[in-house]
Amino acid sequence: MLRHAIAPSARYTKASHDVVRHPRLSSDAKILLLYVQGLPENSAYKPLSELARKLGIKGRAYQKAKQQLVEHGYVHEWRSQGGGGRWLTEQLVANNPLTSEQAVHVRGVPPTATPPPSKQFPTVGEPAARPTGGYEPVEDHSDKTTPHPPSEPELPASTADPIQLARAERVLLSLRHSRRELHLGVREARALAVEAVEWLERGLSESDLRQALLAERPENGVRSAVGFLRYRLIQKLPEPQIRHQPHEPPPVRELLECKGPGEKHLFRPLADETECAPCRRSTASTTFYGGASPEPERIPWRERIARINGTAAAPPGEG
Repeated sequence: MLRHAIAPSARYTKASHDVVRHPRLSSDAKILLLYVQGLPENSAYKPLSELARKLGIKGRAYQKAKQQLVEHGYVHEWRSQGGGGRWLTEQLVANNPLTSEQAVHVRGVPPTATPPPSKQFPTVGEPAARPTGGYEPVEDHSDKTTPHPPSEPELPASTADPIQLARAERVLLSLRHSRRELHLGVREARALAVEAVEWLERGLSESDLRQALLAERPENGVRSAVGFLRYRLIQKLPEPQIRHQPHEPPPVRELLECKGPGEKHLFRPLADETECAPCRRSTASTTFYGGASPEPERIPWRERIARINGTAAAPPGEG
């Protein structure tokens, strides 16, 4: 390797080899630390996130770089509540790693003291609502002054069965194994489970729900897993199943006394009849024949066969 280096005579920053060659600091973390070290005094009061944006380091990249600097002692923060209830964040950036005790000593203010607001701690207005729609990287504004401590967003309330919600959340979290672009965080899956549980409540299985969410992959890919899945859960929600009412047998009627001829007896009517079935048949036969039903002629079997064959019937006991 050839090297050609000319030491600058002006506009340079002295950097420790411990920082430049640090094995656990990313390039963003190193550049941000060196950039802050070379700032003039009148720019040192600005929040670290604002300085990082000037370098093009924002969103998750900034969060990762800042976390590394905090873990290795290059950045220290203190939050306190000043006048008017506003929350203030004071930051200390060092070119050498400091312990918490050393950072407090360099700061020169007891941890329990509340520094009064001044131009060194610029305040900002109420935090704006997050835009909806496509995914945008979330920047860390914890080092800026806000009127209230940061709070996590609340999940939508649901009256669904907790067991069903857990099933829906499990399906949503499992999508990452089939398609990496549908990777969801726990809180994201928990929020979407409120809409996914409607599929399970309409009789679909977990396999049916998973197949519906993975089918028909968009041509241009998925830009936002949360937005894509929410849209599909709402637009492709199946019709509720029609539940047929179970057949109810007719009520059992009470026993009534039959008004037909003969001895008194009871029967269970099917409708509004007043006689039992045998008595009704007897009454119908009497009406048809004009009296008692005549007894049918009884013909011995030998005579019936003889009539069929056209021969004389053998007398009983012969043949």
